Amino acid sequence: MDAVDDALARIADGSYSAGLSESLVLEFKTDGRSVKDDLANIAEAVACLANAAGGTVVVGVDDKRTGAEAFVGTKLDPEKTRLRIYEITQPPLLVETEVRAALHGGVLVLTVPNSTQVHSANGKIPTERVADRCLPMTTERIAAVTAQKTGRDWSIHSSGVPVSEVDAVAMQVAREMLVRSNDPSKRRVAEASDIDLLRAVGVVLEDQTLTNAGALLFTRAYERTVLISYTHRRTPAGQLTANEQLTGPLVVALQRVFDLIDARLETTPVSIGKGQQLHIADLPEPAVREAVVNGLMHREYFSMERTAVEHTVTQLRVSSPGGFVPGVNVDNVLTTSSRTRNTNLAGAMRMLGLAETAGSGVDRMYAEMARVGHEPPRYAADSTRVEVTLLGGAPNTTLARYVATLPPEEAADADTMVILLTLLTRKTVAAEDLTPLLQKPAIDEAQSVLARLSGDEIRLLEPTRETARRAYPKYRLREDALAALGPAVAYRRRTTDQLDRKIIELVHETGTINARMVRILLDLDTISASRVLADLVERKILVKTSEATRGPSVTYGRGTGFPSKTRNRRSADKPVPENSRNQDQLPLDDLDN
Repeated sequence: MDAVDDALARIADGSYSAGLSESLVLEFKTDGRSVKDDLANIAEAVACLANAAGGTVVVGVDDKRTGAEAFVGTKLDPEKTRLRIYEITQPPLLVETEVRAALHGGVLVLTVPNSTQVHSANGKIPTERVADRCLPMTTERIAAVTAQKTGRDWSIHSSGVPVSEVDAVAMQVAREMLVRSNDPSKRRVAEASDIDLLRAVGVVLEDQTLTNAGALLFTRAYERTVLISYTHRRTPAGQLTANEQLTGPLVVALQRVFDLIDARLETTPVSIGKGQQLHIADLPEPAVREAVVNGLMHREYFSMERTAVEHTVTQLRVSSPGGFVPGVNVDNVLTTSSRTRNTNLAGAMRMLGLAETAGSGVDRMYAEMARVGHEPPRYAADSTRVEVTLLGGAPNTTLARYVATLPPEEAADADTMVILLTLLTRKTVAAEDLTPLLQKPAIDEAQSVLARLSGDEIRLLEPTRETARRAYPKYRLREDALAALGPAVAYRRRTTDQLDRKIIELVHETGTINARMVRILLDLDTISASRVLADLVERKILVKTSEATRGPSVTYGRGTGFPSKTRNRRSADKPVPENSRNQDQLPLDDLDN
C-alpha cells in the first residue's frame, strides 16, 4: 500500500479527514462550479507541488468529511486533465494521471514530479508547497529554487569585486585561523601574501576578481547586509542580554559570534585522574561551532535573509534561510553524504579550519553532545529554512570521565557515543532499535556497529546470553563499563539508604572494611567508592580505624552514628522506649525511614 492508498484507507475508516491528511506532498480536491475552473485550480496545485518536492493531487475526496460520504468522486477525464495542465502551466508540466477505485466511484490521482524548473499556472505568480499550503514565491525565492534544482552554485560565480578590495581585518582574522591549524601546509599559507592566501583558499578567478564566496568572506561588499543576528537570554523566555546584528566580511562576523558565545558558556571542571582536569561547557564548544558554521556554509544566499543564532544558558538554536539540498532531510542528515549548494564557500571555510572535512560536521555535533550526556541535535526544516537546536545543561560528569578513557577515535565517533548514551537509560539495545536512532538505511549497518563495539579490541558491549545466537542479538554494557559509569547508569543507580545498608551489614559481620571491599560489594570504581566512604565518615557512621591515611591499607569501623542491630519488629515483645535510644545511633531498620 502506497502513501496515497494509506491516506484513502484512513479517510474511509474515519480516522482522519482529507484535510488533516494533507501534507507537503499530498493535496485533495473536489469538483467545483465548472470543469474549466476545476482544471485551472488543479493546475495551480500541481505547479505548487512541482516547485517543491513533487507529490500527489487526489481529486474526488471532500477534505472536511470522513468515511464513505467523503468520497464524492469526480467527472474529470484523466487524459483531458493531463493535457489541459500541460497547456496552462508555464513552462509546460507533464503529470501522470490514473483513476483509482474508492468507496463510491473512483478518484482521480495525479502524480506530480519534482521538476527541474519553476512552474506557474494561469499566468499567476508561482507558488511552492510549504507544509500543507501553497505560498507565493518571491523573485529571490524563484532564483534560489531554480539554482537548487539546476545545481547552480552561487558561491563559485564572479562577484565582480577585485582582489584589491579585501578587508585588512578580515585577512588578519583568516591568518589567525590558519595559524591554529594542525596542518603545517595551512600554517605556511598564513604567512603568504594576501593574493596567495586567497588563491590557496580558492576564491580568486582568472580575471583577478573574487568569487561570490570570496567577496562574502573577505570584503565589505556585504557591510550593509545583516548576515548573522546573535541574541542571548538567560532563559528562553527571558529578557535579552545581548542583541547584535553582524554584517560582512563573514570571517569577521563569524569570529565575533564565536566570541559572544564563548563569553557566555558556563563550564564544569571534571577530574579524569592522574592530575588531569577537563573543563566541560554546558553546551559543547565544538558542537556549537559546527552548528553556527553549517548554518552559514549551507544556507541559501540568493536571499539575503539573516542566519539567526539564539542563545540561552542551556540552549543554542541556529536558523538559516533555504531548505535542505535535495536528498537530505531531518531523518538522514547524520548519515547522508555531504552535500552543499555552496561548494566554493564550503571549500574556503574548510580550508580556514572553520568547518570539518566534508561529511563529518554533523557527526561531530552528535558525538560532542552525546559524550557529555546531552541528547543529539534536533533538526527542523521546510522548503524555506533549516533549524538546528542544541539542548545542553550541566554535563554528566561521570559519563564525560569515562569517555575520556576510551580510544580517541571511539570518543569522536557519533555511533559509539549515541549508543553509549542510550545504554545509560536502557538495559539493552538491538540493531532494530538503533536503525532509526543512528539514521542507518539498513539494519545490517546498525548491527555492524554493535558487533564492532562488542569485539575484543573495544569491549564496550556484549550480547545477552539469551539472544547471543540470534542474527540480531540484544546488547548490553559489559560489567567493567557498568562499574566505571557507576551512577551515570540509571538502572544501576542506588539510593543513599541502599548504599548505607549494604556497607553497615558488612561491617556488622566483619567488624572493619576497606575501599576495596566497598568497590567489590557495590560494583563501584575507585573514585565513587572513596566518595561513599567519605560521606559515611562525615556522618559519623564510620570512622577510620587504621593509622594509614591513604591507600589500600586504610580501614574503617563503627562510628558514633553507627546503627545498632535490632530484632525484627514483628517479633519484638515490647516497644523500645524513646529515651533508651542514643540519638546518634539509629537501628538498622530505621535507615529506610
